[in-house]
Amino acid sequence: MKYVIDRIENDIAICQNPESKEIIEVDIEELQQEAKEGSVIILKDGKYAIDKEEEMKIRKIIEDKMNKLWI
Repeated sequence: MKYVIDRIENDIAICQNPESKEIIEVDIEELQQEAKEGSVIILKDGKYAIDKEEEMKIRKIIEDKMNKLWI
């Protein structure tokens, strides 16, 4: 499963699956130290890992949309 960290409240990361819109809460202790809002995480073998490639794709899509707004 793939999730995007929407926000971090106290010690909980609120994450959303971009396809199903399912929202889950993950204890930040279960995440890699560099995880932050906007990070894409994947649940694999019971552990969360950051998917930097997918994160960059999403950031590029958002950047392109923002640029179109100003042109």
